[in-house]
Amino acid sequence: MGLQTDFMVAVNQIAAERNIDPDDVLDAIKLAIQTGFRRDYPEEEVESVIVDIDKSNGMISVFADKKVVDLVTNSDSQIALEDALKIEPKLKVGDHIQVDITPSGDFGRVAAQAAKQVILQKIRESEKNAVMAEFTGHIGEIEYAVVQRMDGDNVIFEIRRATAIMPQEDRIPSEFYKSGSRLKVLLKDIRETSRGKQLIVSRADPMFLEALFKLEVPEIVSGSVEIKSIAREAGSRSKVAVSSNVEGVDPIGSCVGQKGVRINAIMNELKFGNHEEKIDIIAYAEDTSEFIANALSPAQVIRVTIKDDKKKDALVIVPDEQLSLAIGRDGQNVRLAAKLTSWNIDIQGETVKVNDNQLDEEQRQKLADARRAKLAPTEEEVKEDEKGKEETEENVEIEKLKNEEASEKEEEIKEKPVKEKKTKKKVKD
Repeated sequence: MGLQTDFMVAVNQIAAERNIDPDDVLDAIKLAIQTGFRRDYPEEEVESVIVDIDKSNGMISVFADKKVVDLVTNSDSQIALEDALKIEPKLKVGDHIQVDITPSGDFGRVAAQAAKQVILQKIRESEKNAVMAEFTGHIGEIEYAVVQRMDGDNVIFEIRRATAIMPQEDRIPSEFYKSGSRLKVLLKDIRETSRGKQLIVSRADPMFLEALFKLEVPEIVSGSVEIKSIAREAGSRSKVAVSSNVEGVDPIGSCVGQKGVRINAIMNELKFGNHEEKIDIIAYAEDTSEFIANALSPAQVIRVTIKDDKKKDALVIVPDEQLSLAIGRDGQNVRLAAKLTSWNIDIQGETVKVNDNQLDEEQRQKLADARRAKLAPTEEEVKEDEKGKEETEENVEIEKLKNEEASEKEEEIKEKPVKEKKTKKKVKD
């Protein structure tokens, strides 16, 4: 059955307009014809319907795929050997043959009309797949997206011609997504779903923060500065470990920028209202102890002890007055440091031990008491000090008396020889 001569022209035109492969359009038409054939020709009971379209002339043919057998037990899927040999002389039992069952009349028009929705759906799917293919090579990059609507806990975005979803776990908790607003998002993934391929975007993923640094810090793009690891609690605080691959390049200074212009640009992108995500830029170190100490910034560290290399357990000692800072609010600072370094970090003060890496009110009071106890002398120390003072004063008095006696004796010794000389002179006279 022939279609109009402009059939393939129309197919190619649709493909060009939708930016999809012409073969995908043909596949959609084949699927539509299969659907229409089964519905409009129920008397043709066949298990497998094959539709073929000749690209050169637009000829549509419908075939039933059947297995060659000696004795037919199911005419829907089988054909007798003697009947099959009339079509193809070289067939044998067990082979498959495609039997032409193309209806006569205006089957083409009826089938196409009935299957219109199927064709449109297939084209939409093909178009969607073509759009997804455009993003495949750009996963991990940042794109501008426009908020369309909320779908439960998910945010629906429009990016160019594609629809993207931001699941709840990829949202920054403090952010509100207003319809029509334009935001930077990370192209995180393309997932296969029951509805086809779906573009997933994120603003909470650590990769989003890394991508923002790449936009603002050219040294990272050039490779002279490298981001070694990121630990992030989106909307609250992050730690970024950086190192230099070029001598003389300051990795932290490069990320901060002159007068903080680079890091401020990144933080402004993550800021929503009064909610601000703090970012600690950490100097990476090959030495584990040094890296752990750096990761706990801004707290000062006295020493780091590696307890177990295999389990990656480390003990960190900090000044008592730095313990609260090292742990952070609700344990956030040490938690991020642990993620950044991939080590289990146990923090203790010089006199206060904290095993759960978190200070509650009772522990804070203990820490304060410990500080006071450390700074204020005990009663015994006061008594010892007073005793020492008394002994010192007594020793000073004794030393003073000794010095006075010594001075007097020295004077006596000096005067004696003079008197003896005078006496001798008188005797001679």
